[in-house]
Amino acid sequence: MAKAPIILGIETSCDETAAALVDGERRILSHALWSQIEAHALYGGVVPEIAARAHVDHLDHLIRKALLDAEMKLADVDAIAATAGPGLIGGVMVGVVTAKALAFGANKPFIAINHLEGHALSPRLCADIAFPYLLLLISGGHCQLLIVDGVGAYERLGSTIDDAAGEAFDKTAKLLGLGYPGGPAIEQAALKGEVTLKGEIGRFSLPRPLTDQPGCNFSFSGLKTAIRRCAERLESEQGGLYERDINDLAAATQAAIGDCLINRTDHAISRYLDSRGPKAPTLVVAGGVAANATLRSRLETLAQGRGLSFMAPPPWLCTDNGAMIAWAGLERFLLGQNDGLAAPARPRWPLDETAPPLYGTGQKGAKA
Repeated sequence: MAKAPIILGIETSCDETAAALVDGERRILSHALWSQIEAHALYGGVVPEIAARAHVDHLDHLIRKALLDAEMKLADVDAIAATAGPGLIGGVMVGVVTAKALAFGANKPFIAINHLEGHALSPRLCADIAFPYLLLLISGGHCQLLIVDGVGAYERLGSTIDDAAGEAFDKTAKLLGLGYPGGPAIEQAALKGEVTLKGEIGRFSLPRPLTDQPGCNFSFSGLKTAIRRCAERLESEQGGLYERDINDLAAATQAAIGDCLINRTDHAISRYLDSRGPKAPTLVVAGGVAANATLRSRLETLAQGRGLSFMAPPPWLCTDNGAMIAWAGLERFLLGQNDGLAAPARPRWPLDETAPPLYGTGQKGAKA
């Protein structure tokens, strides 16, 4: 019986440096991660130069640790996969160059992975989910609805025309003085905020952009502006923000973002079922924002109400990690889709390369 292939995955697209070993039996043999949260917290967001230098400082140690934890040597690995985009190009290049050097030195195949595909396929690392499925990908830099027909086969139904949901969480948290990363901070503050039974906030009337429009696109720029104006009004009237104000605004923000996600995903479900029919009706949610327990619960309720099964990876696998890159590499390795050492690092790399660009994305595709 042939042994299951083993893939080394490397992730350096933003502010997490990670390396992992995954095999063909869906086992995460090891996972080593260095979080840069403390390095960027002072600035309230990711500083690309600091991120790239941190990847240089820590990546080789993490790769060594991943191999030691799995009690393996590089010779035991069947291929080396690394995030080749989209992302902060300095960090992406660190991972790609390191992976290519290891692949060349050990005479192993190199596989260039789209970071978004890592998120898109990560649920298949957790469970035997068949293609096709509907994917809501929500993170700090991305907010998309796609039909996943297979590895490398994606149809975009909708995307953000300006900012992503995760960015809205981060900028709101910074505005309210809740720190970085913003998503978990907003989620915790929202638990103490006032919410009515309908999920609306009595004190604040925030917009739900595009929810009165057809289609599956998102917009969060206007919501961020409305939140800032609410905060500025309170500061002007009261001389500052009190804890109750912060908690209520956090709850209002989470409710508004949740309503937008539910509305757009509901539209996407209709299109998905119309085009793919009843086969494998599954809604998958992935990306860093998918770690939000309240949003996961609301999306699961939506899926069940529309007759779809629901799947979201465990919270740690929703945020950036090496295991999802290794798994995406393994899926491509099994299909013989290896890349040469000339494969480029790409700051932009849409999953659906046939879809026309949306407002704010430029002609080269999705932004990091």
